[in-house]
Amino acid sequence: MSLTHPNDALFIGEKPFPIIPSCEHFAGSEKLITKALTLQDTLGPIFNITCDCEDGAAAGQEQEHAEMIVRVLNSDINKHKMAGIRIHDYTHPHWKKDVDILVRGAGNLLSYITIPKSTNAEQPKEMIAYIQEVAKESHIEKEIPIHILIETHGALSAVEEIATLPWLQVLDFGLMDFVSGHHGAIPASAMRSPGQFEHKLLSRAKTEVVAAAIANGVIPAHNVTLDLKNVETTFSDAKRAREEFGFMRMWSIYPTQISAIVDAMKPDFNEIQDGADILLLAQESDWGPIQFKGELHDRATYRYFWEILQVAKLSGQEIPKNALERFF
Repeated sequence: MSLTHPNDALFIGEKPFPIIPSCEHFAGSEKLITKALTLQDTLGPIFNITCDCEDGAAAGQEQEHAEMIVRVLNSDINKHKMAGIRIHDYTHPHWKKDVDILVRGAGNLLSYITIPKSTNAEQPKEMIAYIQEVAKESHIEKEIPIHILIETHGALSAVEEIATLPWLQVLDFGLMDFVSGHHGAIPASAMRSPGQFEHKLLSRAKTEVVAAAIANGVIPAHNVTLDLKNVETTFSDAKRAREEFGFMRMWSIYPTQISAIVDAMKPDFNEIQDGADILLLAQESDWGPIQFKGELHDRATYRYFWEILQVAKLSGQEIPKNALERFF
């Protein structure tokens, strides 16, 4: 009997939801980017690295910084090809030069391009169009995923429109700039937990970002934890972001935060086991409805468990051997 793969059976005529690592680690300098790439090789390909042009580049050295990133990403140290970049914002005079250097020099290697500090939908729309133009001129064969930061009042008010832009893969919530934009109406304590989850203006903003993202087939990503060395705080923040708000990814700004985020956001062990059994049985039933442990399952639950298995594999979790052999 010929067995149909889940991707072929469950997503006919539509684009599958993005399956990407639950953690993205920010690094600005050459030293930190190199260190992150080395750590990625040690821990395995369980997180992305964002090479930062916005905050990483010293004023007046933007071109040299972008050229350094191209050189590092094209080197042997970039073994897993799981690094993206954050370029300067729309108002910065160097953002187009960022795109020229990075897309032309490393376009086929880029996991994504992050666009910060948009104040409306037109700014990222124009920036994406320019990225597409440069990619086409540079004969970049793939679609470069776009990540957009929602960290201003304007971006939040336009989040539904922003979520529909082309090539979009992730909506990031930027906590600190968003709090700063409230001119003291939100206290500084709300940049940390529990305030960041409980202040009404912040819980509203995070909920709107997640809802807009998921409704448009885009991953919602949570902001950083400011406490750099307390692993328990990072784990707790990631857990709350995932379970209470629906965020599916989170930023790291310190190496010890990476494993904490991955552990907090990874799928439940029992769901992985049940999901594998359900999908194996469904595949053998040609993806028709089945019974499992006295419950009915059909394509709706098959999609859910297939995404769970893919995320589990990206998180470095163990997949039952028969499911691993058949699906991966």
